[in-house]
Amino acid sequence: MIKAVLFDLDGTLLDTAPDFKTALNLLLAEESKAPLSEDEVKVMVSHGSADLIANAFNIKADNPAFEPLRERLLAFYLAHLSDNTHYYPGLETSLDFMKDKGLSYGVVTNKPLLYAEKILTDLNIEVDCLVCPDHVVNPKPDPEALFYACDKLNCTVAEAIFIGDHLRDIIAGKAAGIPTVAAAYGYIPAGESVTEWNADYIIDQASDLLAILEQLS
Repeated sequence: MIKAVLFDLDGTLLDTAPDFKTALNLLLAEESKAPLSEDEVKVMVSHGSADLIANAFNIKADNPAFEPLRERLLAFYLAHLSDNTHYYPGLETSLDFMKDKGLSYGVVTNKPLLYAEKILTDLNIEVDCLVCPDHVVNPKPDPEALFYACDKLNCTVAEAIFIGDHLRDIIAGKAAGIPTVAAAYGYIPAGESVTEWNADYIIDQASDLLAILEQLS
């Protein structure tokens, strides 16, 4: 039986792409470039701000303009990061089930604490554990953050489950010995197939998580 449910943040627990799109398009407008659609942003965002800049401006990290653009993007994002971000539809039933069963609720993300904590605060989301790169030496796909989360939640890895929308989430979960759920509804990078990640479970929509939690708890 599981005691804790751990989520990746962007593209798994929360749909944050609308606010990434806002921030990126504000930057593109300042640079006199055409805006991008939300669908275009979704396939770029899984690797964070660096990939957004690299793809939107077609430049590499060693370009002198790269870091100034990235810093401006992050400033826009910090100002708008919770404007339109929301839980994925259908996830509330799983969260209610977790509460009723007394399951711990944790977030393990590669999003820096500055942004992750503000989003949760702005949206009045209370979690039992938030683990960001700020808390560990090696972020995902290293399993360190998952070990850290289980320690904070006083459970073993066998008593937890981890849901994520990126291969690095599944790699981290498997390395930690935690059962994994691939969120196929999330921000899947172009050209990748969720079925090739070898997750223990795959969910096509957020509402599918409930059946897995009922089975394991």
